[in-house]
Amino acid sequence: MNGWSDEQGLSPELFEAGTPSFVDFLRQNAPELLPVNRVAEAGAAALPHGTTVLALTFPGGVIMAGDRRATAGNVIAYRELDKVQRADEHSVVAFAGTVGLALEMVRLFQVELEHYEKMETVPLSLPGKARRLGAVVQANFAQALQGLAVVPLFAGFDSESGEGRIYSYDITGSPQETRDYHADGSGSPYARGSLKKLYRPGLSEEDAALVCVQALYDAADDDAATGGPDRTRRIYPSLAVVTADGYRALPQDEVARLVDLVVEARLDRPDGPVAPLT
Repeated sequence: MNGWSDEQGLSPELFEAGTPSFVDFLRQNAPELLPVNRVAEAGAAALPHGTTVLALTFPGGVIMAGDRRATAGNVIAYRELDKVQRADEHSVVAFAGTVGLALEMVRLFQVELEHYEKMETVPLSLPGKARRLGAVVQANFAQALQGLAVVPLFAGFDSESGEGRIYSYDITGSPQETRDYHADGSGSPYARGSLKKLYRPGLSEEDAALVCVQALYDAADDDAATGGPDRTRRIYPSLAVVTADGYRALPQDEVARLVDLVVEARLDRPDGPVAPLT
């Protein structure tokens, strides 16, 4: 083993049994590879920022969604950004904030979960995964104070309780479990109001997806930084479902069908569906 490592030019610490945390491993042996240090010299004002992401639970699982727009000041930087990412087989992560840094943090979190499972030979519990993501966010605290903030949203299927669970974060990295639904990003006040109006405890998976599309539509209707569905370019929101069967990204044609339902209904009621008074 030592001869092989010398030939390949790999450091001896790569072959030592160490911490199950890949973040701690990088912090000790290659801190320059941490996301916070990869963008440390970038200016916050010129960097693209992602906007609205949300999640809600339904019986047996959880669904997460995000719009596709990123802005740099008053300019649309990206129209097709995918803010909803697979964390592992039974969890999903989305982000609002500095795009480049967020994507690096998501990749690091994915490796963190894989590294732990390989080192410990068992997967982390869902609350454990939420705490690991919090450690990644916490490492970025100094940069967040300078305007390079990333606010993730994490959700997954908890095999112990048999239900979907959602965790939100602030820039300090402390995970807070949220009940039923949550939204983050610049359009989140409008999305959260829509979720509050439309959420029902017994939603089917398809109805939950429809609520997500309605909430993102409401966010785009009032927040200039949130992108609405672009049917001319065939750009639709990103949606992913996590159940006992695992992670599944909704295919574009399925999301397009839901978008068509929402847009056609809005021709008659531009402000969307209303909730009953009682």
